[in-house]
Amino acid sequence: MARTNGGIIGTRNLSSFGKCTVTQVTSSGNHTTQPGTRVLDYLVVAGGGGGGPNNVGGGGGGGGFRTSDPTSPLSAGSSVSVCGGIAYPIVVGAGGAADTSGVDSSFLTITSEGGGRGGSISTVASAGGSGGGGVGSGCASSKNAGAGNTPPVSPAQGTAGGGGSGTQSCNGSGGGGGGASAAGTPAGSAPGGNNTPGGAGGAGATSCLSGSETTYAGGGGGAAFSPGTTLSDALGGAGGGGRGGRSPGPGAPYSVAGTVNLGGGGGGQGSAGGSGIVIVKELSKASGVWNLKTHMAALTSGKCGASTWPK
Repeated sequence: MARTNGGIIGTRNLSSFGKCTVTQVTSSGNHTTQPGTRVLDYLVVAGGGGGGPNNVGGGGGGGGFRTSDPTSPLSAGSSVSVCGGIAYPIVVGAGGAADTSGVDSSFLTITSEGGGRGGSISTVASAGGSGGGGVGSGCASSKNAGAGNTPPVSPAQGTAGGGGSGTQSCNGSGGGGGGASAAGTPAGSAPGGNNTPGGAGGAGATSCLSGSETTYAGGGGGAAFSPGTTLSDALGGAGGGGRGGRSPGPGAPYSVAGTVNLGGGGGGQGSAGGSGIVIVKELSKASGVWNLKTHMAALTSGKCGASTWPK
């Protein structure tokens, strides 16, 4: 059989002359590739979910996280073939408002699902890239958290939120929203549900595609009903997750929104999720064969320095 790589058996490495151009896209539009680009890596992060309102709301889930960056623990493992000089549409998802899921982000055939909303007294936590945390209330229809990696992809784009707590009246604590790499923490429990901490948001995932290691898509912390106490706040997950709030009392802080362009979930008590981001790295790669020593030296030259080496 004729071979297109000169008869060499093994992986065929496509040539690409993208000048290692990195473009960080924070609003929807078109991205035009360099004329010589044939291969690129991507990071697509959706908008984070909004935290559930009320003093018992669950944290919002982090936006879906999908990447081909080989330095990321959630890498899909394969760069994408494209054509040079072509305008490719990109959608960057907004973060969800209170009680609202985040918006999907997309590039080429890759779609990351918006983070699920945190649960509230009137609405159930929703599934998403990462799921929202459950509401902490005995009078809610369900304290269950939202599922993550919905719809399912491999590797998973996110995790589930943590469940809420509370058995009496409408008091309790909300669970943390799920993050890209770790599930949200369930809320604490106590008789009646009062003065128990909300669940912390799950941690997001890292990528070096921007040029430095950055964590994206953390979950929001859950809110807590804790009148007049100094109960610790439920922190948001690494990667832009917002802190959960607690009911008004001496020195009681309110919740924090997810970080813009990191896709973090909003804190329980009604804070918004952070918007997503799309990063495109157009690779410079020469076709050919390298000896093992050269290949290993390139791969071990630094976590954020190996992403342009041929796979």
